Amino acid sequence: MEKSRDEGVFMIGTAGPTVGRLKRPSWRDPRLLIGLVLIAVAVVAVSALTRASDSTAPYFAAKQVLTPGTVLTEADVVVVRVRVPTDVYVSAEGDDAPWGEVVTRVVGEGELLPVAAVAQAKDVDLRAVAVRTATPLAKDIGTGSVVDIWLTQEAAGVPESSLIAQSVVVSQVESDDGAFAVGSGETVYVLVPQADMSDFLGSVATEGAISIVGRAGGGQQ
Repeated sequence: MEKSRDEGVFMIGTAGPTVGRLKRPSWRDPRLLIGLVLIAVAVVAVSALTRASDSTAPYFAAKQVLTPGTVLTEADVVVVRVRVPTDVYVSAEGDDAPWGEVVTRVVGEGELLPVAAVAQAKDVDLRAVAVRTATPLAKDIGTGSVVDIWLTQEAAGVPESSLIAQSVVVSQVESDDGAFAVGSGETVYVLVPQADMSDFLGSVATEGAISIVGRAGGGQQ
C-alpha cells in the first residue's frame, strides 16, 4: 500500500498469488487404482470372515431324554444346525440316518446325539424289566436316572436289606395316579444287562420289599 504525493490518496495494489485450478483425477492415476484394489481386498476379506463364522452343519439332537435300549426313529430326534467337530456327533446330512440303531447310554433332552452313543441292535444286550416299588420314589428320579435297587426281607423278625442291582438306568416310570389305583407305589422300568437277568429276576421274585434309590444328585449316565 502506497500514498500518491500528487493526489494525496492511498492506492491499494491488487497483485497477489494466483490459485492453481484443481485437476480432475484420471483413471490412469496409480494412486486411484491402488485405492480401488485395497477396497476390493477389504470387502472380500470381510465376506470370507462372515461366511466362516456362519459355517454350520445339520446334526441330530434328542427331542426328549433317550435311554439305553431305545430304538431310534425320526420321532426321537430333531435336526439342529451347529458348528462342532466332525465325526463326534451323528450328522443329519446325506441318507445315512441312524433309524433302527439302538441308544447305548442316556442322551439328555436337547443334547446332540453322539456317534459313540448308538450301536447296532445285535450289539446291545439291555432289556427293560418292570419293578414294583414298595416305597415312594424320590422326586428327581425319572427317565434317564441312574439308580440302585435294594431288597428288604425279614430274618428272624429283623429286616435286612441287600443290594440286588447297582447303577441301572430307568427307562420309564408309571405312577398310580388313577382314581381306581389299588395300593401304593410305582412301577419303574429299569434296563438290565442280559448276563445279569437271571439273578436279577430271581431277586425281584423273592418275597420282600423293593426300594429304588437314586444315586448322588439323581444324575444320568
